[in-house]
Amino acid sequence: MNIDPQTALERCETLMLDMDGTILDLAFDNYIWKDLVPRRYAAANGMSFAEARDLLFEKYAAVQGDLEWYCLDHWNDRLGIDVVKIHHDVTHRIGYLPGALDFLRAVHAQDIRVLLVTNSHPDTLHLKDAVTGLADYFDGLHSSHTYGYAKESQSFWAALQEDAGFDSATTLFVDDSQPVLHSAAEYGIGMLVTVTRPDTTEALRRGSEFRGVESVKDLLARL
Repeated sequence: MNIDPQTALERCETLMLDMDGTILDLAFDNYIWKDLVPRRYAAANGMSFAEARDLLFEKYAAVQGDLEWYCLDHWNDRLGIDVVKIHHDVTHRIGYLPGALDFLRAVHAQDIRVLLVTNSHPDTLHLKDAVTGLADYFDGLHSSHTYGYAKESQSFWAALQEDAGFDSATTLFVDDSQPVLHSAAEYGIGMLVTVTRPDTTEALRRGSEFRGVESVKDLLARL
């Protein structure tokens, strides 16, 4: 759990990377769910932004960590607004975190299997790939929606293990979510690293029990 991140990259045979907050800037998603969705919901329901935001944050909290939290179909049905269209309306905000694209290019050239392991809904994943071309740098793209369980669940890791056939001892997994990293640790993933600045508009995160890097590019010092 506390292995040096650069050493972990040197030793791994399979590198699993989260997408939002690890490779792509979480500022996009935070803007969507904390600002734009509440504004659209408020306009559709004759509410103030503050009222809509408070109500939606309660709805978010009720399913956070479950697959429904990450499911656009769920929110379309629950909120009665087109959240897929909302994502498409602001695609100019989608972008890599600093150094992430250089990192992907570097590891793509190495003898390491690189897998994207995300809770992102397939519609969002496809949209972000269309904007960034990130799929070009991965040997496989794995959405939790394919398996029916979020990454916070042990059932997800069992399903991914059966599908991707990774060796837990030689796998490095990088994610910004502490509950997800705890789930991976419980499953037995051997090397775990957290990203401490997943949103470029927010301050550095501190206090994780997992070894952290501000950016995945910081894993490259010895590669």
